[in-house]
Amino acid sequence: MKSLRGRLRDGELTIGSWITLGHTAIAEIMARAGFDWLTVDMEHSAITLSEAQRLIQVIELCGVAPLVRVGENDPNLIKRVMDAGSHGVIVPMVNTREDAVRAVNAVKYPPIGTRGVGLARAQGYGMEFEKYKKWVNRDSVVIAQIEHIKAVENLDKILAVDGVDGFIVGPYDLSASMGRPGEFNHPEVRRALKRIRGSFRKRGPAPGFHVIPPDADDVRMKIKEGYRFLGFSLDTLFLGAGCREELSKIKETKR
Repeated sequence: MKSLRGRLRDGELTIGSWITLGHTAIAEIMARAGFDWLTVDMEHSAITLSEAQRLIQVIELCGVAPLVRVGENDPNLIKRVMDAGSHGVIVPMVNTREDAVRAVNAVKYPPIGTRGVGLARAQGYGMEFEKYKKWVNRDSVVIAQIEHIKAVENLDKILAVDGVDGFIVGPYDLSASMGRPGEFNHPEVRRALKRIRGSFRKRGPAPGFHVIPPDADDVRMKIKEGYRFLGFSLDTLFLGAGCREELSKIKETKR
């Protein structure tokens, strides 16, 4: 079966989502829903490393690619989630070529990167190191999060870094970096998003976008715009939206 990295490099559409609740049942329910990948969010959640490893295990056992959005572009953080078995990382605030190089180096072993060697879950607890060594430099995934206007200005340089498999737009932080948090229809924000779309390529790093509302129409719109690595909402919003929608139907019948 083709790896997630192979699918991204071949320009295939993949749809994933975000996990912010550290319970394995959440990961199992979402993995069985049919997503191509699921990201354990360690930037904006209370998920610990040990919880992340359990979530990664469940996601992987369900046949879905587990990713981790780390809290910062830190080689030690990235190394630890990769050792826990993540298939790759989404790295926040990649604003320059140097930021992208740092992220790739933290994921890949020498001679491609500079990651230190550990014998943890990813390496079969020491019994599958040779197998993992080949896999990590061939199939591990590095996604740059584009969430600052500086990153938009440097996007071509970021995507030119060997080992960057794609990017994902963080719309809230991107708009906030222009002093317009959440104002997605503001002309400045719209211009930035248009500039991002101008960087799309038929092959190579996959263009991505995190669609926050649990609204399929928003995802369809991004697909039409050419995005191929799509994050579809997150666990808490799916839960909240489902509860409110069905409860509102009940309340309507009582009137």
